[in-house]
Formats: sequence, C-alpha cells, structure tokens
Amino acid sequence: MTPSAARMIAGHAGALQFPVRWYCNVNCHRYERPQRGRVREHWQINVDVFGSDSPQVEIELVELVHAMMGSLGATPEMWVLRINDRALLQSLLVDLVGVPVESVRPVSKLIDRWEKVPRDTLAADAAELGLTDGQFKRLVAALESGPALLGELPADAVRRSPLSAVLGAVPDLVTYDPLIVRGLDYYTGTVFEIFDTDPVNSRSLFGGGRYSDLAGLFTTHQIPGCGFAVGDVTLMDFLDTHGLLPAPAAEADAVVVPLTEELYPAARTVAAGLRAAGLSTSVSLEQRKLGKELTRAAKAGARVAVVVGPDDWAAGTVAVRDLGSREQVTVPAAEAGAAAAAMVRAPSGASAGAEPPRH
Repeated sequence: MTPSAARMIAGHAGALQFPVRWYCNVNCHRYERPQRGRVREHWQINVDVFGSDSPQVEIELVELVHAMMGSLGATPEMWVLRINDRALLQSLLVDLVGVPVESVRPVSKLIDRWEKVPRDTLAADAAELGLTDGQFKRLVAALESGPALLGELPADAVRRSPLSAVLGAVPDLVTYDPLIVRGLDYYTGTVFEIFDTDPVNSRSLFGGGRYSDLAGLFTTHQIPGCGFAVGDVTLMDFLDTHGLLPAPAAEADAVVVPLTEELYPAARTVAAGLRAAGLSTSVSLEQRKLGKELTRAAKAGARVAVVVGPDDWAAGTVAVRDLGSREQVTVPAAEAGAAAAAMVRAPSGASAGAEPPRH
C-alpha cells in the first residue's frame, strides 16, 4: 500500500502543505499459501509522514506505535520495537566485516533471514556470496552483540545516523537491533519492526521505515517519506496470545418489545426516540412470550427492554426494564429514550426510581 499512498501524495503535491501526516485503512490481498499470521485477504492501517527528513518523524511514529499498542491494553513487556538504519547496516558490513560495497545488498538479504534458517545454512550461503570464514565469524559476532554494536561502529557513522536522535529522545521505547533489515526494494534509512515477546507467538507483528523518495516514481518533486503498516491478522494473534481480545459487542443497547402485532408501529416510534437518545436499538421481530423475548434480549447483550403493551400505550406510557437488575419503571412514551439512556449509563443494578416489576 505504501507505493499507492506515495502516488496519491505525488498527485496532489501542489495542493498539500508539507510535511503531511497521512493514514488509511485498506483491504489488501496476496496470493500465497495461507498460514498463521498470513492469509490471502486482510485489513491494514498505513501511517506515513511525507515531506520531511527530520528524525523527529521517526520519534513521532515510535511514540504513536506505543500509544496505539497501549490503547489495545498491551503493556511494554508484551512487545518490543526493534530498530535499525541502512547506513549503520552498511557500516557494519563494510567497516567491521570487510564486505565489498557491491556485496552489501546480497549480504543484507542474508541477514534478513538470520533468525529463520539454521546457522550452517547461513554459513554456506555466506560462502556462496564470497565471504571468507573469518568474515562470517566477524559477521556473527557483530550481529550477536545487539545494541552493544553501536559502540563498535565508527563514531562518525553513528553520529550521522538519524537513529542517534531517536535513541537519544526515546531510549526506553526502542531497541537497536542490527538484524532488522526489511524490504531492500524501497526502504533507504531507518527500519523497524514490532515483535511479540511471548514465546507462544514469537514473531514480527508489523513494521515500517523510511524511504527517501518513493513519491519520485510519480513526480519530479522529491518527497521523502517514513511510515509503518499494521495488519489485522497478526494483531489479532497478539491480542489472543495475551488475553486482550475484547468481548463481543452487544447486539443493541436496548430492545423494544411490542406485545401485540398491532403495536409494531408504536414500537417503531418508541425505538426512534431511543435512537435519538443515543442508544443502539432494535425492535423484536417475532411475537414470543414476554419472558422468552426478554431472555433473548439479555443474551444478545442489551441492557434495557422497553415493553409496549396495549393498556400502557393507550395511556401514553411504556415500561422500561433494566435487564440486569430486573427493575422496571413506567414512563410517558416520549420520555422512554431518557429513561432507557439513564439505565444504560448507570452502573449495573443502580437504576434509580424503580418500581416493582409489572407484567
């Protein structure tokens, strides 16, 4: 989706005030074998900032990721944001390992598979790429040093990297990790991924990074960008692993129950009043015994039932019942919305001014 977003930005570049903060929630498809965390169709939130080279962009995105995860109930120990920078990756390979510049890209692809294949396979692939045993050992040592690697890289390379500003501003929110590579086709600067720390679901959840001029494919203007994408499939796996999946939403806040066929028009009028009061409301579609209909409404998650009976309606009133406490009040039909809303918004069992239930 990122190239598509860049194309839209490029198409409106003359009318936009940069930098632009842009997000979208899109339906995505891929043709591959379905597996845990990857299916052929999913929904994805893309968040990007276009038009700024400042490391403040990365800092803002890191803080946004933490805010989003926190809003889902995730605590910091449940996940980790691992971050790297293309310039630091190249410095690692060229300055510490001795990889020729022209071999940086294929060796980077090797690092991208580092945690997914056996070590002997990595060694064999490295030899095919021209790395000596000594170079491979230096590569292993560098990658296994983790955050400590920053102290081994040339100081000038670290100083010029935007990652220095990120680590300085939000050190508790990110972890430098030389194993983070991501897509080599368009990421050009910082790259990051969010990982579940639970061994049951030890995998990457989502990620992103900086691309210097992806919009340049569609315009002569140079428009740098940086962003990330969150897919619903891996996020659901994460929430399920940590017991954070929300309870299913109620079918409706309130149900209006007409006691006879002739009262359906009246029930629809009452339902309109409840909806105007801000309550999601449904009207019973079948004529059942009142007890069965109230039980069905309660199981569907409704908090309130409004019963429209012949005698009450003739008197201009309806019965509003709290399905939790079973307390009930009779109110003028025009006030049913306010009475039902008060019950829904009150703590369970705390309905005020209730009278004994009437049938």
